[in-house]
Amino acid sequence: MSNFSKLNLLILVLFGVVIGLGCYSFIYAKGYSYLSDDPKACVNCHVMRENLDSWQKSAHHHVAKCNDCHLPHNIVGKYAVKALNGWNHSVAFTLQNFHEPILIKEHSLKVVKNSCLNCHQPMVQAMDRTDKNHNEEANCLHCHRGVGHVR
Repeated sequence: MSNFSKLNLLILVLFGVVIGLGCYSFIYAKGYSYLSDDPKACVNCHVMRENLDSWQKSAHHHVAKCNDCHLPHNIVGKYAVKALNGWNHSVAFTLQNFHEPILIKEHSLKVVKNSCLNCHQPMVQAMDRTDKNHNEEANCLHCHRGVGHVR
């Protein structure tokens, strides 16, 4: 143990503990399920149960899953937003510092709006414009707030 100091051993043990706890947390929290499109992954966090229940009663239940509305429709954007939202959710739920009922953040609202336009493009093409009278971008959810989740 001449070249391998106690400090190196301590660093190696701490690194192993961090990796071990990370793997345990990932498996315990069913982190692998977030790689799928299964809506049940959203209820790994019990605070999302109401959202899943309301989606099951919504008009979109048979045509769109959570990821279809809440994530971009390209693979890089999808997993980048999944990673960002997963991090934000895990921090908020662990620290219990989130608004109830859960409110959508501005960046997520843009993703949802783009998803609306992606699926309904032929119908809403003429509506996708800036409202010149109010200098405000048209927002599908302004009028259709209860479409994805029944409230």
